[in-house]
Amino acid sequence: MDVAPHPHIGLQTVSWLLQGEIVHNDSLGYEALMRAGQLNLMTAGRGISHSEVTPAENTGALEGVQLWVALPSSQRAMDPSFHHHASLPVLDFSAGTVTVFAGTLQEQTSPAQMFSPIVGAEIALRSKGPLVLPVRRDFEHALFVLRGEVRLNDNPLAGGALHYLGLNRDELKLEGSTDSRVLLIGGEPFKDPVLMWWNFVGSSHEEMAEAREDWIHHRRFGEVTAYRGARLSAPDLAKLAPPNPAS
Repeated sequence: MDVAPHPHIGLQTVSWLLQGEIVHNDSLGYEALMRAGQLNLMTAGRGISHSEVTPAENTGALEGVQLWVALPSSQRAMDPSFHHHASLPVLDFSAGTVTVFAGTLQEQTSPAQMFSPIVGAEIALRSKGPLVLPVRRDFEHALFVLRGEVRLNDNPLAGGALHYLGLNRDELKLEGSTDSRVLLIGGEPFKDPVLMWWNFVGSSHEEMAEAREDWIHHRRFGEVTAYRGARLSAPDLAKLAPPNPAS
C-alpha cells in the first residue's frame, strides 16, 4: 500500500486492520505504525493532509477497512487532530468477542473521541452458536462481512455488500463459520445535509470548490514532509454537480 499525501475536510478517518501494518504520516507531524486490532483516528476538521504506506518490514499481507465519519456541521471547522489507540475494549460472549473501536456498546466505550452518537465494532465469531448482541433502537445499523460466512437472524449475509438494517432493533442474532469477522457500524440518523466529493465532506458546492483550490495552491492543508514523493492531484471539479435544492 502506498497512498501519497492527500487532503481531507469535515470528516474523521477510522482505520481498522484485520492483518498487516500501515504507517500514517500527516501534516501535523504525527507518525504512527498501526497493526491489526489497533485504531488510527484522524479528525480532519477544517483541513489536514496525510499519507498511508506499508512499512518496509511487514508481514506480507494487508486486510482491513477505512471508515469515513461525517462530522456534525458544528464541528467541521474544528482544529485537525490525530490519535493512535493500541488498546480497545472487548466484550466477551460464549460465541465470540466484540471489539468496540468507536462509541459505546454494552457499557464499553472506545477511547476514540467521536463527535456524534455512534458505534463501530468488529465481531469475531469463534463457534457456530449464536451471538446475541443488544443494540440501541434509536440507532440505524449496518453490517459488513469481513471474513467467513455469516447469518443474521438465520438469513445469510452476502460478502462484499453493506447490509443496512435501519432503526428499531433491540438486538442482533449472528451466527457464522469459525473465525468469521463482521463489521458493525451505527449511529443516529443525520440531521444535517451532507455532501461528499473526493476526500471532502461539507454542506455546499462552494465548500468543495474552495477546499480544492486550497489544495491546488498549497493552502490550509499543510505538507506531509515525511513522505518521499509527489502528492495526489485534485480531480476535475466538473465532476461535482451542485446539490439540488430541497423540494
